[in-house]
Amino acid sequence: MIYTVTFNPALDYVMHMPSFLPGETNRAQAEELQVGGKGINVSYVLDQLGQESVALGFLAGGVGELLRQRVEHMGVRTDFISLPTGETRINVKVKGQEETELNGRGPDIPAQSLEALFARLDALKMGDTLVLSGSVPASLSSHTYEDILKRLSSRGVRCVVDATGELLQNALPCRPFLVKPNHQELGELVGQDLASDDIPALTQAAQELRRQGAENVMVSLGAYGALLAAADGKSYTQRAPTGTLRNSVGAGDSTVAGFLTAYDRGYPDALRLAVAAGSATAFSLGLATKAEIKAAYRQLI
Repeated sequence: MIYTVTFNPALDYVMHMPSFLPGETNRAQAEELQVGGKGINVSYVLDQLGQESVALGFLAGGVGELLRQRVEHMGVRTDFISLPTGETRINVKVKGQEETELNGRGPDIPAQSLEALFARLDALKMGDTLVLSGSVPASLSSHTYEDILKRLSSRGVRCVVDATGELLQNALPCRPFLVKPNHQELGELVGQDLASDDIPALTQAAQELRRQGAENVMVSLGAYGALLAAADGKSYTQRAPTGTLRNSVGAGDSTVAGFLTAYDRGYPDALRLAVAAGSATAFSLGLATKAEIKAAYRQLI
């Protein structure tokens, strides 16, 4: 079974307008309410690819209950923990000539609620996969993912960490099964300015993360596809299919879902489906459907 964890999910209120002028009254041409959360995104795309998963995380207040209903309506199994106080955040996304985001802080996670999550994770067993995605609230430590990996280290659970900065850096010595930075995030981790088309430099940097502990390092490269420094010691690349970029939200999460779906078929096909899924989301207005992923995959075979 695959389990995903989203520590700080949100409802995203998306407003479409021709332009956004600070200090002025701006009127939207259209609005929509979307579920936000990297782990939730992974679970949705896994479902599209025929893989069962359970979405874990924390919800609070009436916004949290609405988010739970929407996630379950998406077809995703959930086992969220309800927090005793606070409110799940609402983020405002303004899409005009440029994109502007106003992201909420999110509720604090008290110790007893964190322990409730740990109790759920203690039930994971050999062969299960755990996906830790995104940031954690300010009330938690940058060692949170590291602590979870240490807790599961003797269980035979495959742990995926899709995070940035200290959250990822601290988790590397715990030998996560997969980490997935983009080229900019990889550059920050190794202290270099990396271009998305500089495959030799990217490969060297990805192998450095493997030396620091990660088993597999998949680097998303946008229009250039992705690179994988794999546990077999080899490096693989996969070009992206052709299409029009319409949306970057959830593309990386879709990439993770594709990789996990095809991992047992070998690294080349795992990377191929990862790029197809990520690209399909980038070419759509929301998370990619099964049909959209299949169409992108057919370009790569």
